[in-house]
Amino acid sequence: MEALVLRPGEGRAIDLDAFTMTVKASADDTDGLFSLLEAKEPPGFGPPIHVHHDAAEAFYVVEGEYIMFLEDREVTCPAGSFVFIPLGMRHGFRVGSVPSRKLNFYFPAVMIGYFDDLSDALRRDHVVDDELAEIARRHSMEIVGPVPEGYV
Repeated sequence: MEALVLRPGEGRAIDLDAFTMTVKASADDTDGLFSLLEAKEPPGFGPPIHVHHDAAEAFYVVEGEYIMFLEDREVTCPAGSFVFIPLGMRHGFRVGSVPSRKLNFYFPAVMIGYFDDLSDALRRDHVVDDELAEIARRHSMEIVGPVPEGYV
């Protein structure tokens, strides 16, 4: 394995309609230890409440503000906040009132395939809840809350 260096703006983009995620480190880059994605998301955006059955997840808020939903807890996380979510914990988030940017880490390296599959589905047609649940299931993720308007 070699050292990996990406300069600002570098990385593979994944188009998710409302925003773009950028792959900063994949399983191939880290020998499977972790994956890293950067997301710049619009105000009010958020995924359904979900559980990862194969990885822990961490967020680092670079700009803006995120409201994190962690089990039954709601936590406001401004820029500079760090959140670690253990494997198996119900969670989700909503972007605050301004465009926001965060780093998503997954331990071990997973979820890039999920975002690639979601991007492919969005290119074909409107994604329905059942298809979203199937894409999630294929990537060891379970949707346990409603899909918010504007997610897909």
